[in-house]
Amino acid sequence: MKTLLLADIDWEKMFVPSNSILEIIIRGTITYWAIFLAIRFFRRGTGQLSISDLLLVILIADAAQNSMAGEYHSITEGIALVGTLLFWDFAIDWLGYRSVFFAKLAQPDTVVLVKDGIMQRKNMKTQLISEDELMQFLRLNGVESLEDVKQCNLEGGGNISVIKQKRDDS
Repeated sequence: MKTLLLADIDWEKMFVPSNSILEIIIRGTITYWAIFLAIRFFRRGTGQLSISDLLLVILIADAAQNSMAGEYHSITEGIALVGTLLFWDFAIDWLGYRSVFFAKLAQPDTVVLVKDGIMQRKNMKTQLISEDELMQFLRLNGVESLEDVKQCNLEGGGNISVIKQKRDDS
C-alpha cells in the first residue's frame, strides 16, 4: 500500500500552465459569447428556473468545457478561464447600463401578456406561455379574473409583473 506524502504532489503541474493563458482567455471569450447569444435569443424564463432550464445550463456547461479549456491541468489555467467568464458576465451588465445597444442585447424588451383584461395570445404564443400558466401566475398574485388585470407583462429579466385595475367601490 502506497502512502501519499506532501512531497509526492506535483507542485509544478498544479500551478504552471500547460497551455497559453491567452489561448484560454480567447477560448473562454468565444465560448461565453456564443452561449450568451444562443441563450439570449432562444431562451427566456418566467422568473424561476424550471427543471428543463437547469438541465439546459448543466448540459451547456458540460458541452462547452472542452471548447473553452481544451486539456488544461493547472489551477492557474482554471482560474484564468473562470476569470474570463466572470469578466464577460460583468462586462455585459456594465455595458448594458451605459449603452442602449448593449442594454437591448443583454435584456429583451418587455412583452405584454394581458392588456385591459384581454390576453394577448400572439405574444403568449411567441413566449411559449400557455393560458393555464398565465392564469396560475395571476392567481398566485391575488388576481381572481382577467377583468382585474390592467396589464400583465413578461419583463426583460424573465419575471412577470401584474398591474391590477383600479376599482371604484362607490
